[in-house]
Amino acid sequence: MNNKRDCYEVLGISRDASDQEIKSAYRRLALKYHPDKNPNDKGAEEKFKEAAEAYSILCDPDKRARYDRYGHSGLQGGFSGFDPTTFGDFGDILGEFFGFGDIFGGRRRGGPERGADLRYDLKISFREAAFGLKTRIKIPRQDTCGACDGRGTPRGKTPVKCPTCHGTGQVRYQQGFFSISRTCNQCNGAGQIVTEPCPECQGRGRVRREKVLEVRIPAGVDNGARLRIQGEGEAGVHNGPPGDLYVVIYVEEHPFFQRQGNNIYCQVPIGVTQAVLGADITVPTLEGEEKVRIPEGTQSGSVFRLRNKGVVSLGERGRGDQFVTVNVVIPTKLTREQRQLFESLAKASKDDELVQERNIFDKVKDIFG
Repeated sequence: MNNKRDCYEVLGISRDASDQEIKSAYRRLALKYHPDKNPNDKGAEEKFKEAAEAYSILCDPDKRARYDRYGHSGLQGGFSGFDPTTFGDFGDILGEFFGFGDIFGGRRRGGPERGADLRYDLKISFREAAFGLKTRIKIPRQDTCGACDGRGTPRGKTPVKCPTCHGTGQVRYQQGFFSISRTCNQCNGAGQIVTEPCPECQGRGRVRREKVLEVRIPAGVDNGARLRIQGEGEAGVHNGPPGDLYVVIYVEEHPFFQRQGNNIYCQVPIGVTQAVLGADITVPTLEGEEKVRIPEGTQSGSVFRLRNKGVVSLGERGRGDQFVTVNVVIPTKLTREQRQLFESLAKASKDDELVQERNIFDKVKDIFG
């Protein structure tokens, strides 16, 4: 007769529970009844084992199907022992709550490690962002020691095998009913000990240096753009691969131009006579000056378009345009001669103004009846 409790009952879930619900229930019970949290409590240890057995059955689709149909008897001998390495999330549970993150399937410490990524903030001008540039930057970083080639011990010398872990980098402990492997504290998982450290790096395998790099900033970059330079971060530990360098672009504001996408915008003042009679004016662009024809009768706020005078499209062909807004400047102080001319103009255009006023009055009258 089988006296084992129902697996669903053990985990406190329904028989139609999803895989995620099964996993969540198991995690909750594993944390609650773990032997480290309940020392000398045999009851908690039994419940921990019971939850592990139930999870081992229900997390496997084939085992769960046979269990649902035949119960424990359908598993041909049932549970054969709890192996935490079979549960992908179990190592995460222990690492998070009990400090065993490197025990079950974790990365062995002391081996080659990738170097850290670095960030460099580069400020460039508005024009440099539009057309690109080549520049040199200085990067302080950890580089592989040239004296020992990153080994931490002088050339011709070799580290000795760690006497504590016998070169494995791991030390086994008995933890309750677990047999646990932990990173060796003496060699930090390297399996070797440097007895004669390199005088250049003091056995660390890396030295701090400042490297000068030539960086090409492509045309069309905008504020906040991030350029990745592969392999130019810090050197890896124990000859691990280097990290990457990320250059973050900050574009200085321009006193005359504003940018929206690949187009640029500017405002240019013109005089009253230029607006009334028309004129050719000179407008600044990113590449010098450009002639723009202002037709007679131009109103303040009119916009003129200069094709292909904007920013180069990043990674593409073509350029944006430049949009010029003209603002008619009304003089605030007039000479006697200017005032006489404007007064003469006012008299000459009085009849036209009266006609315009009558037209406006007629329109308003039509609207309101």
